[in-house]
Amino acid sequence: MEYPEPIASTTRTAFLRRVFGAATFKILTYEEVEHDKGATGQAAGVVGLVAVAAAIGGLNLGPGGLVAGILAAYLGWALWSGTCYLVGVKLFEGTADWGELLRTIGFAQAPGVLLVLQLVPGVGTVFYLLVLLWMIGTVLVAIRQALDFSTGRALATALAGFVPYVLARTVIELVLNITPSVLP
Repeated sequence: MEYPEPIASTTRTAFLRRVFGAATFKILTYEEVEHDKGATGQAAGVVGLVAVAAAIGGLNLGPGGLVAGILAAYLGWALWSGTCYLVGVKLFEGTADWGELLRTIGFAQAPGVLLVLQLVPGVGTVFYLLVLLWMIGTVLVAIRQALDFSTGRALATALAGFVPYVLARTVIELVLNITPSVLP
């Protein structure tokens, strides 16, 4: 299957189009960022935006929550991508490298920018859960597209990759004396 040439990753329009495409399950967006080695910085930017949105949404955690959120977002992203690479390539014989998974999983976190809506009184928890479900879906698409295999294998790979993510986040939150949370 032929994929379009990646749009120059230096333009703000291309970045926003990619963020929106990832959040709306656009397969061509995932294929584009998978093959564009220059998109790794953009994927890191998405992870950072989501970390800040989650920290703002969880202001009740105090200043340590912001630090924990950002550290956990980046460490978790690297661990989850690395574990998905090992499981997906070595166990399920997918075809990707760690960078491809970093880029696709980074962009798959795009719906997380809405985690700021946790601040809305009375419905913040509902927003959190809806965004969490949305992100699970986008991560599955990202893993499936990066590794070029079935949704079932993507689900198994995602679950395996989620374990180190949760462990890293929990350790960071405990070190910073914050009540641990699951996501993001």
